[in-house]
Amino acid sequence: MIDEHLLKYLYDQLPGVKPLYRQIEQYASERNVPIMDRYSMETVLQILRIYQPKTILEIGSAIGYSALRMADETGAKVVTIERDEERFVQAEQNIARDHKEDQIVLIKGDAFEVVTQVRAYAPFDCIFIDAAKGQYQKFFELYTPFSNDRSLIITDNVLFKGYVYRDDGENKRLQKLGKKIDRYNDWLVHHPDYQTIILPVGDGIAISLKK
Repeated sequence: MIDEHLLKYLYDQLPGVKPLYRQIEQYASERNVPIMDRYSMETVLQILRIYQPKTILEIGSAIGYSALRMADETGAKVVTIERDEERFVQAEQNIARDHKEDQIVLIKGDAFEVVTQVRAYAPFDCIFIDAAKGQYQKFFELYTPFSNDRSLIITDNVLFKGYVYRDDGENKRLQKLGKKIDRYNDWLVHHPDYQTIILPVGDGIAISLKK
């Protein structure tokens, strides 16, 4: 566990963001919408600055926050999928507010049902998985064939509030989901075609690079 004073120090050192992104962060906080926390987001952005992808696929848009941040920072074409009607509409509005309709392709639907639409924009330099946690491996297997030979795969929330390694004896649903993510992590780090490291940032980020 990171010391809370150190954690505060690290968050205090994060760079500022433009007002629109602050507004989206506040909206998500007030309405309990799951977006990446600021430190996790900045970590991913730093990795993308190094990797310099030209095309990114995001599975799980929520309200468009991470798609906007990735598009703004990298200049990449971002294709992002969201199945929830309300969040899709909010993402659409946020993308329009940031004038990124030409850079971000927002696809409405279940990630398992919009494969044909996504394929039209392949191949992808980077795939960002941040949707239904119990389906991570299926998302990975379904969409990595659409990636480039030297692709980068980023998976968020792979430590899942600690449920991947401990049992609080109370919330059985979260414990069951934690075990699924643990199995995904084990499968991922032993994948013969990818090299993976899990970073203890935010709720855990797995960074996988195709060999």
